[in-house]
Amino acid sequence: MSRWNYQVVELKTGMMGGVKREGAQEQLVKLGQQGWELVSVLHQGTGYPVLAFLKKEN
Repeated sequence: MSRWNYQVVELKTGMMGGVKREGAQEQLVKLGQQGWELVSVLHQGTGYPVLAFLKKEN
């Protein structure tokens, strides 16, 4: 059994491809309260979602 659980979350972007700060912060705070820790973020370019990679211990 793995020591970690992983989750990938799409952060909402605006029309120009940037992350909406307030929405992203709300999402990440909720996940943090559930024990998730942000590991990395991937911006794939305009027109694609920003992906946040999270982990938490089993």
